[in-house]
Amino acid sequence: MRKILALFLSLALLLGTTMPAFAATGEGNIDGGGGNMGSGNSSSYWNPGMDGVRVTVINAESHAVVTTPVDLTNKTPSTGIIHFGKVCKLTYNGGAALSPVVGGYSYRNPSQSLPRIISSGSSSASIEAIRSYFTDEQVIRSLAGYVGMDFDTLINGDYKIIIEPIAYLNYDGQQFAMTATEAALYDQVVSGDLRYWMGSLTHQNLPLAIFLEEADLGYPAWSGSTTSKVSNEQIISSLGIGIVRFNDEVEEPEVDEFDYEYRVDTDVITSVEVSGGQSDPDNPVTVQFVIEGSTYTVSNVYYPDGDSQLVWVKWHTPDEPCVCTIQVRVLGGGTAQSTITANIVDLDGNDPPNPVADDRNDTFSLVDIPEKEEVTSASWGIWSPWWQENWVWVENWEKCWHTDRWTDSEGKSHTDRWYHWVDNGWWEDQGWWEFDYNAYTASLTATMVITPDSLSPTASSSTLKSGYGIQQSVTASVSTTQSAAVTAAQNAVTYFPEFNYEGFWRLLNRSISGKRSTFTFKDNPYSTYNRPTHFTPIWYPDGSYTPYTWLLDCWTPAGMLSLNLTDSVRISGDLWEDWHIAPTN
Repeated sequence: MRKILALFLSLALLLGTTMPAFAATGEGNIDGGGGNMGSGNSSSYWNPGMDGVRVTVINAESHAVVTTPVDLTNKTPSTGIIHFGKVCKLTYNGGAALSPVVGGYSYRNPSQSLPRIISSGSSSASIEAIRSYFTDEQVIRSLAGYVGMDFDTLINGDYKIIIEPIAYLNYDGQQFAMTATEAALYDQVVSGDLRYWMGSLTHQNLPLAIFLEEADLGYPAWSGSTTSKVSNEQIISSLGIGIVRFNDEVEEPEVDEFDYEYRVDTDVITSVEVSGGQSDPDNPVTVQFVIEGSTYTVSNVYYPDGDSQLVWVKWHTPDEPCVCTIQVRVLGGGTAQSTITANIVDLDGNDPPNPVADDRNDTFSLVDIPEKEEVTSASWGIWSPWWQENWVWVENWEKCWHTDRWTDSEGKSHTDRWYHWVDNGWWEDQGWWEFDYNAYTASLTATMVITPDSLSPTASSSTLKSGYGIQQSVTASVSTTQSAAVTAAQNAVTYFPEFNYEGFWRLLNRSISGKRSTFTFKDNPYSTYNRPTHFTPIWYPDGSYTPYTWLLDCWTPAGMLSLNLTDSVRISGDLWEDWHIAPTN
């Protein structure tokens, strides 16, 4: 057997001995404690062993899904099971919404049986068995057949396999098939009810069955607890995903000493996740951010017991580069990251040098257009508490005394005291706080247009001679369901092929109106007419000329949105062809 791959599969498993159980009747069969986050009943339960995985092949460079996901399980799920189609975690994180389907669930029973995926109190999964299974050549050959790919193509280094754990469970009397990400998204839909009844599975052992040991594809290595329940946000952003890649080199994760990198003179958003206990109007949490000598206070932060709430503040960065240390104070209970370090940088000042007529670059060759971090959509939410009334009569029994007096026939006076019981109670509201989860989203779209400078005498709409200038326009728009929590795109940086898209760049001028932004070149000091232009080098070869722009600094509570943009003009000839030298008379 040849060596196939270097494993980048998290597959760090939760040991089942600490898993709480549901006090369930009927078919319920999960061991342990639970409390009000896992009380369970006869209509909400999970049977250990009812698990599987979703397998998706993606392009290693673009992260695009290239095959329809396939669900694998050793079991036979019900024909009427509710599921959400075949959707990869990357697709959900790209903005796809849940789409429930009743029946028609497709799956495969692999010829080589899966190891146990999800631990329970009675049976623990083995990380070694899972890692061995998904790196076995015969299993990889089978996976290639399941997804419809040639084996040699699959392992040539251009693709990665995404592995997501699946649980087959009963919730509220219905059978469901859910990945960890789908469970978290569905819990948001039902305002935390899934976690209430099934949290030990859906918010502990399922998402913690598989996670990354090393950061990849924009997902972090998981460093949190592997024996406690986690929040919906933690599942969606970090858990329930393993990655297999097909090369012998394991990329070292980048070590970043900063929590955020911001640009100067920019509106930004800084967020923390607050958790611990329950925060409600009777016991509210307040969060304070101390930034550059100013204190920003966020009051009335609410969340149910066992969950968390993302808390953020919008502020404006200084005009000069610096490292900013932000202190976070949580008042009234709960905990959060106490110190945030932000590196604030200036992208201006790296404009290309003045091009001259005798410039040469005889060894020039085109390089691939880079792709910086690109996130085009984000989601977050706010817990909203409401009071569930429960009026209860409080008994307060008291004796009600009576005195009877009379005179008998002999003239003697008599007195008799007696009593009866009277309930002088009262009605008392012994209700409790319930929570609704209000979800919000934001998405970023943009276009980039490159045109020859209108002063280029021989240019057409998309063709010019080398040595003349080009102009650029970038238009960006943000759509969101919570406008106050989102900024417009505020910066755009353009890189050029003659510099191999590095070393020199142009920070574009910005114009912002609401959530719509436009960007253009700044006036070029080397332009005779002070035009907002970039001069193509006289030596640039005929063919496509493609600048690349990174659009960034569209901030949301869930992080920054950004886009990679390109556009092209065609170079044909050079400006010397427009010169004519005639003899003097």
